[in-house]
Amino acid sequence: MTTPSDPGRNLLSGPPPTLLPSDAIATDALAAGEAPAAVAAASPALSAPWAALAELALAGDRPVEAYAYARTGYHRGLDALRRAGWRGNGPIPWSHEPNRGFLRSLAALGRAAAAIGETEEATRCRTFLTDSDPAAARELGFDAS
Repeated sequence: MTTPSDPGRNLLSGPPPTLLPSDAIATDALAAGEAPAAVAAASPALSAPWAALAELALAGDRPVEAYAYARTGYHRGLDALRRAGWRGNGPIPWSHEPNRGFLRSLAALGRAAAAIGETEEATRCRTFLTDSDPAAARELGFDAS
């Protein structure tokens, strides 16, 4: 069974991948060496700077701070995913670079949750990441099996 608007897409195959719009304004600034806090302040709706802040906090053994940053990036990403047509499930491919800020935030949230003893949330994050894209889970250091 195919859809009339996309005759090659099988309705039984699940939702199509969600592709977020460009976040180059933030990722380019981060790549140029701008401070993640400044990038987050300039582009607070984008996940990438929040993910960078969370990863820095995790690397600095500041899990509560990392949790706050990662949760912000995660929720900003959920908002963006919903605006892009995501309905709570379906692929969020790592190969699409604008999705990476959200996926990195999700991974950081899982790590921070584990570090502060939020085991159930850490498990939910790991499952969500793997369900979104097993390649993201592997790329971000989570076993996708």
